[in-house]
Amino acid sequence: MITQASKLKQMVDGQKQTQKRTHFIAVTSGKGGVGKSTISANIANILALDGYKVALLDADIGLANLDVILNVKMGKNLLHVLKGECGLAEILIPVKKNLILIPGESGDEILKFNNQFLYERFLEEANELDELDFMIIDTGAGIGGSTQMFLEAADEVVVVTVPDPAAITDAYAVIKILSRFKNNPMLLLNMVKNENEAVRIYENIKRVANANIKEPLNLELAGYIMSDKSVSKSIKQRTLVSDDAPYSIPTAQLKDITSKILYRLERKVLTNKNDTFGSFFKRLIEQF
Repeated sequence: MITQASKLKQMVDGQKQTQKRTHFIAVTSGKGGVGKSTISANIANILALDGYKVALLDADIGLANLDVILNVKMGKNLLHVLKGECGLAEILIPVKKNLILIPGESGDEILKFNNQFLYERFLEEANELDELDFMIIDTGAGIGGSTQMFLEAADEVVVVTVPDPAAITDAYAVIKILSRFKNNPMLLLNMVKNENEAVRIYENIKRVANANIKEPLNLELAGYIMSDKSVSKSIKQRTLVSDDAPYSIPTAQLKDITSKILYRLERKVLTNKNDTFGSFFKRLIEQF
């Protein structure tokens, strides 16, 4: 299904014999309304369909909406776990085979709740997610404190924007701040007319970034998704275009984007240290 998937999956499976590594991919944007959550859900779905064990973490501060996109009912969330009101296993929502949703709450609230005993219990329970191959983190728009922590802790960061001057300006602002701790973020253009428009916007952002950002920056184009009725139809129906229209142009473009992310991770998979959901969350806590 995915160009790089089989090769990376062999590497990931091989690691299971010695060490387990969960790969963390953060999807972010400079402003809301650019399709970030829809893209996060479809990338997760494409990976799950290819046999990977995937979790979606809804870390969109104050605007958590993956439950709506995935058409599932959400009860308690991570904040309830950290308060000791329920166990981690109780909040996990199975979406389909190989794909679960981890409902979030305001990231600020989660990270401000710092009861050490409950954190330790939570980190012990996090072992239940050690078998994950990927976690897709749908962050909040902008570059607030908790969002920045998720971005800094992730293996890959994908910045989503659309061909709107305000959205492009906000995306550049995110990239500028990202450059302080990530020298190779990826840019994804959504709702474009064609490839030429996507490449032109990417090259303009990269030119401005290279001229104004002091830190070395290797901004890469993750890909683009053209405006298409199949996407808007799936959103209205609370389904995923990668399920509803598997042979559509947007699905093919989403698969290409996922393939590019996999290729980047393939180059890192043999050198990165062991990582799990528990160790990832521990890094977030230690940063706060």
